[in-house]
Amino acid sequence: MPKIHFTHVTGWVFDLDNTLYPPHARLFDQIEARMTQFVMEALGVDQPRANHLRHHYWQTYGTTLAGLMREHDVDPAPYLTHVHDISLDHLEVDTALVDHIRALPGRKIVYTNGCAPYAERVITARGLSGLFDAVYGVEHAGFLPKPEAAAFDAIFALDGMQTGTAAMFEDDPRNLAAPHALGMQTVHVAPDALKADHIHHHTDDLTGFLARLL
Repeated sequence: MPKIHFTHVTGWVFDLDNTLYPPHARLFDQIEARMTQFVMEALGVDQPRANHLRHHYWQTYGTTLAGLMREHDVDPAPYLTHVHDISLDHLEVDTALVDHIRALPGRKIVYTNGCAPYAERVITARGLSGLFDAVYGVEHAGFLPKPEAAAFDAIFALDGMQTGTAAMFEDDPRNLAAPHALGMQTVHVAPDALKADHIHHHTDDLTGFLARLL
């Protein structure tokens, strides 16, 4: 990973789930179960149908919520409250990650397809409170989700992020296409590498990756 690719970077954008904490924490198992429960109750369908719709909407629209809003006019606020009411007991403080994020030069933000209150809970549980200049949830993009380019445009305009000197860290490869088009360095954070034109770098260890940058 050539450090030289990041010497110009003064803006650091981090996804939340499975990025600022490792996938083995399995928080999304809890979230997906609550998504399915919400779909069952909101649409009056059984569990297999709700599971199918949850995944179908994620594939088609970027998030389950986006599909529910577009096809069923679901109010996003109760949904976001319900699906993020999960236990964070498995999250641990990563002191090395704390140190490395603190040492990054410039502006640092979190941008998630979840809601900002949930993001703040996760950030606190990981010991990362006070390190980010802003935390943005899907509500800050008018409930437009990543990977939609308009969602990134809304967040970066709101934040004043200069994308030509910024980097994006994200576990879902779809969500790196728009940042790449905006001239950002893109880092896929996931156990398995994926080769794609819009992915500059891959890591299965965010803490180690940032350590090499510094």
